[in-house]
Formats: sequence, C-alpha cells, structure tokens
Amino acid sequence: MSHAFHVPQSKADADPRRWIAMIILLLASFMNLIDVTIVNVALPSLQENLGADPSQIEWVIAAYVLAFALGLLPFGRLGDIVGRTRMFLIGVAAFTLASAFCGMAPSIEWLIIARVLQGFAGAAMTPQVLAIAQVTFPPEEKGLAFSLFGLSVGLAAVAGPILGGILIGADFGGLDWRPIFLVNVPFGILAVVAGWLLIPRTPGHPDLKNDYGGIALFGAATVLMVYPLIEGHAEGWPLWTFVMMGVSIVFAAAFVRWEQRMARLNRPQLLNFNLLSNRNFLLGMLVTTIFASGIPGFFMVISLMLQSGYDFTPLQSGLTNTPFSVGVLAVSLVSGRFGQHYLRARLAGAGAMLVVGIAWLHFIIAGLGDSIDHWSFLPPLFLAGAGLGLGFSALFQSILAGVPPRDAGAGSGALQAFQQVGGAVGVALIGEIFFSNLTSSLAAGGTPKQAFANAAAIATWYQVISFGLVIVLVPFLKRAGPPSPGRASAPAPVVVEA
Repeated sequence: MSHAFHVPQSKADADPRRWIAMIILLLASFMNLIDVTIVNVALPSLQENLGADPSQIEWVIAAYVLAFALGLLPFGRLGDIVGRTRMFLIGVAAFTLASAFCGMAPSIEWLIIARVLQGFAGAAMTPQVLAIAQVTFPPEEKGLAFSLFGLSVGLAAVAGPILGGILIGADFGGLDWRPIFLVNVPFGILAVVAGWLLIPRTPGHPDLKNDYGGIALFGAATVLMVYPLIEGHAEGWPLWTFVMMGVSIVFAAAFVRWEQRMARLNRPQLLNFNLLSNRNFLLGMLVTTIFASGIPGFFMVISLMLQSGYDFTPLQSGLTNTPFSVGVLAVSLVSGRFGQHYLRARLAGAGAMLVVGIAWLHFIIAGLGDSIDHWSFLPPLFLAGAGLGLGFSALFQSILAGVPPRDAGAGSGALQAFQQVGGAVGVALIGEIFFSNLTSSLAAGGTPKQAFANAAAIATWYQVISFGLVIVLVPFLKRAGPPSPGRASAPAPVVVEA
C-alpha cells in the first residue's frame, strides 16, 4: 500500500528541495537529449573505425529511436505502478550503463545492441521527468519549471553537434568517437546519487496494470515494418522483406482489435481505444509520424556528405549544422506566447518554412563542386530549424484539441511514441534513397564528392514532399476551441535533430 503524496498548492507548503530536484531532472533530461543530437556527427568516424556498412549505420540511429518509441507508453505506465521517482532513477542508471556499453563497443553489432538498451532506458526515464515536476511545484511555479524543460531541449539541440565535434576532434586517449557516449557516465552517476537523496518520492499504485498484450502487438507491428525497410537495400529487396511489411499490417490490425477488446472488458489499454476511434486523433497520428520522419535521416545524410564526401572534421560538420538548431531554439523561446491561438496556421506555416528551407538547401547541394561554402548553408538551415520549432510547438496542441480532457495524457504519450516511430521509419526510407543513389553514382564513375552531393540532394526531396504533405493535411485537423478546464497540457515532445 502506497502513501498519499503531498501535492503543494502554494510556495509555503512546497518541498524546499524542489529546485535542486529540478536541476537533477534537467541534467538527466539534457543527457538524454544531447545524446540524440550528438550521434550524427560521429557516424562517419564510427563507420570507419568499426567497418560498418550502410544499413548498420542506419541502425545506430534507428535502434535508439525505435526502442525509445516502443518503451515510452509501457514505461510511462510502469512509473505510475512502481512510483515515478523510482522509475526515473532506474532509467537514469540504465541509461548510464548503456552509455558505457556504447562507448566500449568492440564492434558495430555490439554498438547497435547497446543503443537499443540506451533507447529503452531513455524511455524509462523521460515520461517520469515532467510527471515528477507536475506534482512537485505549486501552481504559481509550474510555468517557470516547464519553461526550463523547453529551454533544455533547445540548448541540447545547439550543444550536441558542437560538443560531439569537439570530443571526437580532441581524440582523448586515442578513443576517437567513444567519448560522445562515455561522457554520460560521470553525469549519470551524479544524477542517480543526487536524485536518490534529493528528489521527492512519488508513490506507486500497485493496483494499476500494464497492457502487456498491447505492448507485444504494437512492438511486433513496428519492428516488422522498420526492420525490412532498413535491411531491404543491403539484401536486394528479397521476398521476405515484403512479407514482413505485410505481416506488420496484420499485427497493427490485431493491435486495434485487442485494444477494442480490452476497452470492452474495462481493462488497461496501451493506447486508449477512445483515441483509436477518434478520427481527428488518427489523422493527428499520421501527421505526427510524417512530420517527425524527416529530420533524423536528414542529418544522417548531411553529416555523411560533409565528412565522408567533403572531408569535413566532425567539429566543422557540427558547426555547419548548428544554424538549424539555433533556429529551433530561437523560435521555441517565443512560440509559447501564442498559447492556443492560430494552431493550424502555425503548423501549416511551419511546414511551408521547412519546405522552402530544405528545397533551398537541395539546390545548394545539387550545385556543389569540389568545395563547400559552409556559410551558404546558414540561411536555409536556420529557416528550416525555425519551421521545426514553430511546428512542434503547435503540433500536439492542434491534435489534442479534438481529444476529450480525460484522454489528454494518454493522447500526448501516444503522439510522442508515434513521433519516434516516424523518426525510425524516416531513417530507413531516407537511408535507402541516399545509399542507393550513392552506390549508383560511384558505379557510374563519379568522384566521391560528386557522388555524395548527388545522393544527398536527391534524399532531400523526401523532406520537401513529406512536409508538403503536412501542409495538405493540416486543414483537416479539428480547429482548437477554448481550452477546457480539465484539459491536460501536452508534455514537450522530444525532438530528434542535428
């Protein structure tokens, strides 16, 4: 039996350690976010160091994103069951250990497995962070507390590529790319020890249950779709890849039927069937998946082109990509002032900014010769980054506008999960476009620089088309009405960027 947790209603009865606890939560969240953004600049180095092939390079990114997506909903519920603080500390400890495994990886296969563990650990940690803050701060301090999380997302996006370039360029002890993971270890240990001592204990609810059947069906459907998309090119697209994707659709249908059955029996559901039968939410999940699919694969391609094609150092590559992250940060700092006004217009405008920015970058890359003027990348990358920051600030609010208040929390968690699924699918599709065109260009006798630039230019059409599709779909989302008194606000999504 758990004891009731005291939720403060004013500063006077709030825990005096709450801001120290906030620093610990931010440290762990920042560690997770920066790990997402730091990896792209290391891809060429670890590809050369570990002898990885193109599909394995894709898995370094997709394995983390996919595991994170699969773990968000069940680990969020598990935090409710065993206690959010306890689940948070377990997640941070596991993330720290998985980071050490990544940094010590003797082979690409080891690294991919460690990235899966890292993704699950991040999924165990992340849902608890905002949930702990929600019940730790009094109402008058919650605005400031949650704004700090938004700021940490932007700072991680900016700092990740630069820090990655510095760590790899310094080559500490001849470790090459490994410090980008090992740097998490001391900070993770600090977060676990300090969190154990200072973060208020939130109670568990052992009477709650997880939907293990739903977890299995959702996981199977996702993996059966993503795995053949990544492996198909390397294997020559044999029959089994199409069979797996077909079976994935069967598992997805079985998942919907399972959730319908669980709702009828009044049992726990991984994804509330109320949401699966909500047309606006289903459209919103599609928009979220498409919107989130473009960026992880985009920066995988740009980093490989800059470093493997044009011999940029990791630091030069990270600095070249930084205007995108600065654009995200700049818009994120002011977008909150819009509140729930002009949501669909902001989302459509964000799609337009992304289309224009990436199309602009496409023509720059398509016209490259034997050298790159990295300053020419600055305006289109900043514009695209500003579009992403504007879009994600409005995306969840637009979709949740048509969700009943009782389902807002579950809806937000589901959208974050599909955001990550979109990232994994996007890595697979963009990787297929890029590597198949790279192989063709090299086979036709093109120079490495020409081949990488040509393949990257063609791959950027994916983003132009996908964000263009978002613009087309946005008008069909339900228009937001006045905020309901009981409506829960959506937690800030985790954006996978440069």
